[in-house]
Formats: sequence, C-alpha cells, structure tokens
Amino acid sequence: MCRLVTRNSDGYLQLNAGCIISAFEPASSYGTNLGEKYAANVLERYFEKSVQPLITNDDYEKLVSSGGTEKILVKTFGDLNIQAYTSGSTLTAETPSESEAELDPSEQKAYYFKIPSIEKFEDYVNDPASKLIERAESQLREGVDTYILGLYADVGSGNRVGTNYTTGTVSVEVTSGIVYSQTTAVWTEAMEGLGFKATGHTKWYRIETYTAATHIVIEDDSDDAATTGVYSGGAIAAGTAYVIEAATAVAITIGTTDMDTYVAKMALRLDENKIPKDNRWLVVNARGAAAIKTSTSYTPAVESAYQDVVQKGMIGWFMGFQVFQNEQVAGNNTTGYYILAGHKSAITFAMEFKESGVEDLIGDFGKAYKGLIVYGAKIADERRKALTYFWGTFT
Repeated sequence: MCRLVTRNSDGYLQLNAGCIISAFEPASSYGTNLGEKYAANVLERYFEKSVQPLITNDDYEKLVSSGGTEKILVKTFGDLNIQAYTSGSTLTAETPSESEAELDPSEQKAYYFKIPSIEKFEDYVNDPASKLIERAESQLREGVDTYILGLYADVGSGNRVGTNYTTGTVSVEVTSGIVYSQTTAVWTEAMEGLGFKATGHTKWYRIETYTAATHIVIEDDSDDAATTGVYSGGAIAAGTAYVIEAATAVAITIGTTDMDTYVAKMALRLDENKIPKDNRWLVVNARGAAAIKTSTSYTPAVESAYQDVVQKGMIGWFMGFQVFQNEQVAGNNTTGYYILAGHKSAITFAMEFKESGVEDLIGDFGKAYKGLIVYGAKIADERRKALTYFWGTFT
C-alpha cells in the first residue's frame, strides 16, 4: 500500500502520484492518461480540504505474504525504561516490546459515469476547480470522514466520557469474567463494548456480552492479541462497587460553559495515559461548535495565521485540542453525538486508487470513466489509550 501523500522538505503534505495504480485507456486514443490525471486532481483537492491527514497517521508497513496477499502492519513499541547508573557499573540491555496489528483497507468506493465526449472530459480534467472534480472530491471526503469519525467504538476502555452507570453492587467470577448484579442494577444490551471497572480492578475491562439485566460478561480490552475473549482480572467478591463508563449521553446547553467540564475530562484521560500534548485534535459538529464557542477557554482560529488548515474545518483551539468542525460526526441529537478526540498517533489510515481510466461502453455509444479507490484504518490495542470521546446532546 503506497502512501498517497508524503512530506516535502518544508514539512508540507504533497500528493504522491505513484499511488494511482493503473490507468487503462490507451494514451494514443485518449490523450495523456486522462483517467490517471483525473484521479490525481480529485486526490489533490481531497488533501487540500480533508481533515483526515491531520487526525490520522500513516505509520504502517506493507508486506506481501505467500500467494501474493497484501498485509498492512501497524507496529507499536512499548515504553523504554531509563536506568539508574553509577560510574563503573554494568548496564543490562533490555529488549523493547513490540506488538503488531493488521490494517485491512476494506472500504471500496467506485466512480463510474458516462462521458459526453473525450474533449469535454479533458476540459474538466485540465481544470482542477471544475464542478466534476469538486463533486467527486466532496463525495470521497464525506465518505472518509464518516468512516474515520465512526471509529468511536475503538476508544480504549476508561477513555469514554458521558454519564457513568454505578447502580448497585456486583461480583465477578475468575477466568470466565461473568458479572452478576447483587442488588438493583439494570443493565442493557446497549452497554456491550463499554468499559467496566470494579473496586479492586487495576485496569478497565470491556463488556463482551449482555446476557440479562443482572448478568453480563467482561473481557480484556484487546482485539490484536493471539487469544481474545479472555478475562484476566481475577475474582471480585459480592457486594463490590463498580463503574460502567458513559452509559448514557450528557445533555449540553448551548450558550453555557457545559463543554468545559467534559472536554477537560477528555484531556484528563489522555494526560493520565501520558499521551503527548502536541498533535491533539477534537472534531465537533455545528451544535458542538456552538457549545464550545461560548467558553472563555476557546481561542478562535485566525485565518491569516492558520490558512492552510482553516479550509479543512479548523475553527480554533480548546483545552489543548485543535478543534475541527465536521458534520460527519457519528450519532444524532436524540440519542447523542459521539464527539471524537485524540492524538494523531491513535488512528492509522491507508488509501490508494486501485484503478482509474476511460473505457468504451459496451452496448452503448460513447465512453465512461471508471475508478476504484480503497481505504481502511486501524486503531491498534496499544494506541486506543490515545483516543477518547464524549457522548452528548446539544440544545
């Protein structure tokens, strides 16, 4: 999987045209690779306007396994320990821990439309500001934004912000991770996937299965381990207090400073996980933006200073986050929006044009453009701690 963009000597993103894998029209008939040039123009406009390159990374390796199958690996290294040293002492070399996750670019999107004439299509292609390019770019951007902002379920357990559920007490069985309510808890199927932590636990676990209103199963928060569906937290005795995180949405009143409290909690989650303070981002929709803009902690973006990112939706800074406005935020204002935030290291993203070209229409007069673009993202287990979300409604 080649990288669609690379950084030039000045540190700015630039399009890597080599990622347009194939163009299938004969150059002698249709000019200089019109399909490939069309794809390049769409991608150029995409990277000018998309927030995706600013909130994801491309830290992956592409391998070819037996049989020619493509594998895209996301590697994560564990922390290195700094050792105490005195003159003349012997140091012991440690082996850095390394984990691998596999990124599957499973999203496939295609363009296929008739061309009234090659000459007309060439005019569109040679004008990067044409409506044809603009519409193709906006659809691609909207699709990718919806996909990226829909990854909120991969947030690490313990990093979700909303109204926690703590009713009653519980017991947890060793090995099986079966949790029983001892008193008045009423759990719901919607709690599957949320973080769970009882008094005595040293870390958060994930609700794997809802069985009944008083019976759930928890597991280690891991998808990349060789064995999944395992609970390693030990037995918890009956009568123990617990937390299920962000079980219901918070109601935010626009025009108040309500968002200060909850965005501060999101920042705290990242701080406690020792996530760097640079390259932190927060994506809100119009309602979320309106709620943030009333706070004295909000610093609006001045276009003259941030011209290169304002067109990507940047509206300013808030609680240490670079804030972007995007209407593809997941959720709705009835059950709640999932306001995603994190560090650039959390989400690894890969994309490429697999095909782009002009072909003759079978059984019809004229020609058509056909292009295939694939993309996908991965949040490795070790990187979930660099992602957080707030679940709320705005009125």
